[in-house]
Amino acid sequence: MSDLVIHTHDLPDLTVAQLADLPPARLQELDVMLTEFQNWLKASRERMHAALEQRYGEQARQTLMEAGQDFGTTHLADGSIRITVEIPKRVRWDQAQMAEIARRIVASGDQLDQYIDVEFSVPETRFNAWPETLKQPFKDARTVKAGKAVFRIAPVQ
Repeated sequence: MSDLVIHTHDLPDLTVAQLADLPPARLQELDVMLTEFQNWLKASRERMHAALEQRYGEQARQTLMEAGQDFGTTHLADGSIRITVEIPKRVRWDQAQMAEIARRIVASGDQLDQYIDVEFSVPETRFNAWPETLKQPFKDARTVKAGKAVFRIAPVQ
């Protein structure tokens, strides 16, 4: 067991403006504290999930199987608590086989979008390596937006 104790005064409930006005050293200290807390919380949540899987996973799968389901939600009782277990369905499609099926649909004269959702994209590294003559027809179809900024705070060495 860890002796980690979290006090609310260690994690101040500051507004964005108050945070922005903190002295640099305090801002960095708070950033390090939150990163450490986030890492601890993530590791703790993963251990808790593994423990719940170990304790209730097989029972949940068995309950679903008895109900004729491979996936879904089931409820288990353990003493004074009720555990809801959701086992989601994850579907993956073999891209090579899907491309072949798409070719057959188009070859038969049917409209592809009646059967398959298709999204076109070009990897940015590939696009950047193309000659300008190849890039030109794609430029009107390409939108570039900035992502969310990432900040890292470290003391000056």
